[in-house]
Amino acid sequence: MTIPQGLSNCPPGLEYLSMIDQLVVHQKVELLEAFVGFETNNKYTVKNSIGQKVYYAVEDNDCCTRNCCGPMRPFDMKIMDNFRNEVIHLHRPLACDSCWCPCWLQSMEVSSPPGSVIGSIEQEWSICKPCYAIKNAAGDVVLRIKGPVCTFSICGDVEFHVYSKDGDTKVGKITKNWSGLAREVFTDSDYFGITFPMDLDVRIKAVLLGACFLIDFMFFEKSGNQESDRPGML
Repeated sequence: MTIPQGLSNCPPGLEYLSMIDQLVVHQKVELLEAFVGFETNNKYTVKNSIGQKVYYAVEDNDCCTRNCCGPMRPFDMKIMDNFRNEVIHLHRPLACDSCWCPCWLQSMEVSSPPGSVIGSIEQEWSICKPCYAIKNAAGDVVLRIKGPVCTFSICGDVEFHVYSKDGDTKVGKITKNWSGLAREVFTDSDYFGITFPMDLDVRIKAVLLGACFLIDFMFFEKSGNQESDRPGML
């Protein structure tokens, strides 16, 4: 995808997001992980709706953290453009995701360029459904995400709807797409679709991309190729 020109007040590398209202995220299949269950760094390709590559994302942490902490592991993620320049940086600290730990729930910080925070994703306490607040650089809630009670991917597509900050108006969604029986059962390599308003601030579009990765780790990342999901947020 070519870089749009003439945009002001836009972090370098986010110009791509100004012209799209949809992203498709493909996780790369890791053969070692698929066959023996040894956890490797996740890698993703981010494309637009017509299949043009926009970004490439790589998880960054150590072997011990990946294989001891499983899906709850802390990590940094580098999101690079087609010239291998890091344009977005994600940081996820170690935390819990259960409703039994309301003071230590999931979060992710999004920076663009790296070192300059543009927003964050924060899990909100809930028993039945996963809920998140999307915040801007000032810490103000600008959007909310609400997921389903059942997030088992074997049930087909799983949709997390994006709402306005008051939670009343649906403005987009993050969809975990069914990728076939063999891929779902034997790997944790996933397909996601993200939709959002065309005129949404590019910074918040980048934060929604980060939310997609956080949701992937929380609900669709297997530990040793074993599904560990459960109903609600128990």
